[in-house]
Amino acid sequence: MDSGVKPFARQRIRAVNQTDPVTDQQNRLGPANPVKVPPAKPVTSTSDNALLDEMRRTGSASVSQLVTATGVTATAVRQRLHRLMASGLVSRATVDQSLSTATENSSNRLPKSRGRPSHRYSLTEKGIHQAGTNYADLVMVLWQEIRSIPDPEIKRGLLQRLAVRLAAHYKNSVEGTTMDQRLTSLVGLLAEREVPFEFNQSEKLPVLTALACPYPELAAQDRGVCAMEKMLFSELLGASVQLTSCRLDGASCCTFEPVNS
Repeated sequence: MDSGVKPFARQRIRAVNQTDPVTDQQNRLGPANPVKVPPAKPVTSTSDNALLDEMRRTGSASVSQLVTATGVTATAVRQRLHRLMASGLVSRATVDQSLSTATENSSNRLPKSRGRPSHRYSLTEKGIHQAGTNYADLVMVLWQEIRSIPDPEIKRGLLQRLAVRLAAHYKNSVEGTTMDQRLTSLVGLLAEREVPFEFNQSEKLPVLTALACPYPELAAQDRGVCAMEKMLFSELLGASVQLTSCRLDGASCCTFEPVNS
C-alpha cells in the first residue's frame, strides 16, 4: 500500500534520521572539551554582615557602593538586599537625581531624570539592633549573682519575679481559651525564637516537650533555670506546670505537664 510519501521525500527523511557516529557520541556524552563555568560565589551570612556593616558606617549606601565594599556582583548584592528587606532589617529609599543636583537657592525645580531610579539602602530599627544581641556573658554573670544568694527563699522569690516579668513580656503572644490552644500558641512563640518545642495530647494530660534547652549553658551549671522555666510556663498557661522529665537526669528531652488541664 502506497504510504503517500514520494521517493524524494523518503530520501530526505532518511537523511535527517541518520546520525553521524561522532555527533551521536557527543550528543550522548557531551562535547569532548566542555567549557568549565566557575561556580558563582555563594552569598553567605558573612556577606550579609558585610552589607550591614557598610550601611552602619555610611548611614545609607547605593548598590554600587555595596558592590565596592563587599567585592561581589551587583546581582548578588541586590538579591541579598531583597532578602534583608524581607526580613525587616533594611529599608530602601528612592533618590530623585534631578533634585539632588539642584542648588539650594534655585527657584526652578529641574526636570526629573529618566531611566532607572536611584535607590539608597539603610538599616531599619530592627537592623540597627541586630548587632546588639550578644547577651551571653552578661546573662552568665547575672545568673552567677543569683546563685550566690544564700537564702533559698529569697532566691526562689527572685526567680518567681523573673518568671512573672518574662510572662508579662510574652503575655500578648500566647492566645487561646483552652489549655490545648494555649500550649499550641506557646509552641509557636518559642519557635519564633528558634527554641524547638512540641506539644502532644497522647496521654491523659497534654505534654510539652523541649527538644532543645533554651538556656543550655545556664542549666548545666544550675537547675534553678529549670525551676524558673517551669514558673514561666505556669504563668503563661494559667495553670500549675510540673517538670516530669529532664535532660540533666538522663532523659532524652525535658517534658512539662500542666497539673490541671
